[in-house]
Amino acid sequence: MPVHTSQGSQDNRGRGVGLGLALASAVAFGGSGVAAKPLIEAGLDPLHVVWLRVAGAALVMLPLAVRHRALVRQRPALLAGFGLLGVAGVQACYFAAISRIPVGVALLVEYLAPALVLGWVRFVQRRPVTRAAALGVVLAVGGLACVVEVWSGLSFDAVGLVLALGAACCQVGYFVLSDQGSEAGEAAPDPLGVIAYGLLVGALVLTVVARPWTMDWSVLGGSADMNGTSVLAALLLGWIVLIATVVAYGTGVLSVRRLSPQVAGVVACLEAVIATVLAWVLLGEHLSTPQIVGGSVVLLGAFIAQSSAPAKPSDGPVARGGSELERELSAHGTAP
Repeated sequence: MPVHTSQGSQDNRGRGVGLGLALASAVAFGGSGVAAKPLIEAGLDPLHVVWLRVAGAALVMLPLAVRHRALVRQRPALLAGFGLLGVAGVQACYFAAISRIPVGVALLVEYLAPALVLGWVRFVQRRPVTRAAALGVVLAVGGLACVVEVWSGLSFDAVGLVLALGAACCQVGYFVLSDQGSEAGEAAPDPLGVIAYGLLVGALVLTVVARPWTMDWSVLGGSADMNGTSVLAALLLGWIVLIATVVAYGTGVLSVRRLSPQVAGVVACLEAVIATVLAWVLLGEHLSTPQIVGGSVVLLGAFIAQSSAPAKPSDGPVARGGSELERELSAHGTAP
């Protein structure tokens, strides 16, 4: 009995840490749009802002890439997929979307991803999901319907909505790939190493796509307008690189490792609510009453999912042994 109590306490601590990391990631990611939009309106192309974001973060994480260089040989497909989908795809589609539709709407459409993640886990990996997680996703999708006001015939820019949906599809790859190898215990690929190489791959891909040599670099030496307030462009870029990318990806991947893709994905819906509030306060992007109600429903869905769905036990060598790993796999099924 004392052993079970100790294991339960460790699981609860791991769950609490995972939720804290997921919330920190949501806050960090949520601030990217409100910092990027003034730069776009100041004259930078959305793809150029994405390139600056990813390339800057890749430089910051370069020492970790060197430290974990063995991953290039051990997990080349994982690194390439994470860079293409979780970094380049998500960011390019999202920044292009916010150049055409409000920040909050773009993010709330993007966060249809938890529903897609749930479908991936249930029908592709054939792993069970809890009713609470499913209910949370249903509420989140219903809230999103209110935010985009589907009853008015989707009056938002159609291209912007398609781009936001593209970001949602790419974000499925982010959550699923963040979880790859987590059942392997000590043999699991280091999450910070995966992020570092994902950013490098994303930067290389975006260099070809964005062609940064055509960018108007003078914009970065001036100021950008944030709802009537002049803010240094370099300061906005620093926030995007350090907080909204390095910190956001680091805490996000670690949270998926401690929770699960479906639970972390629904908790990450809070990013959309945070971004909507920040866009309202800092950019003056006011939303209607149904949209505010929809955002609240998204929040409720995230709470229900995280409060009931089982978290992953800690993968550390002390908290998790071979027999415990076997019990975990037999309970949840092995991932392909």
